[in-house]
Amino acid sequence: MKQLPLEEFSGIVVVEPKIFGDRRGFFLETFQKQRYEALGITADFVQQNLSRSCQDTLRGLHYQLEQPQGKICYVIRGKIFDVFVDLRKNSNTFGCWGSVVLDDEERRQVYIPAGYAHGFCVLSEEADFVYHCTDYYAPESEHTIQWDDAELNIDWPCEKPLLSEKDKQGTPFAEACYYES
Repeated sequence: MKQLPLEEFSGIVVVEPKIFGDRRGFFLETFQKQRYEALGITADFVQQNLSRSCQDTLRGLHYQLEQPQGKICYVIRGKIFDVFVDLRKNSNTFGCWGSVVLDDEERRQVYIPAGYAHGFCVLSEEADFVYHCTDYYAPESEHTIQWDDAELNIDWPCEKPLLSEKDKQGTPFAEACYYES
């Protein structure tokens, strides 16, 4: 499989926020329903999560098959390499991956709809990562694809990632469960 440009993936949206700053600091809207709907993001969000990770932490590639989650992802402190893999069997980009760098300077966001596996690695000393989800976390429905799967061939920018036990035991892509639509 291969990496594709972001615009090749159905439903992936990079959000460039309007940042209003002066000598005191800055202000930006992290979510505004009408603006997001104009970009094609019409999902309802039911849960928001925050994770803090140290440099070289790699989390993923995670997805929930029975309760799939779309996610709006962004970084409030630090810098990450964010990755998604299309798991929709009927998609033109099935099995391909894409990435975007998210940081606390540009403050871009990425919307990843349901049907994709998701993961990230931390490029800065620490990173605080926020993601809004379209469905609730359901551990019994969660799956993990092997982060270093040879078929996916993801070009992770960390040589010796720090992994959870769950992520060390991910399923190879060829044996993973996929979305039917």
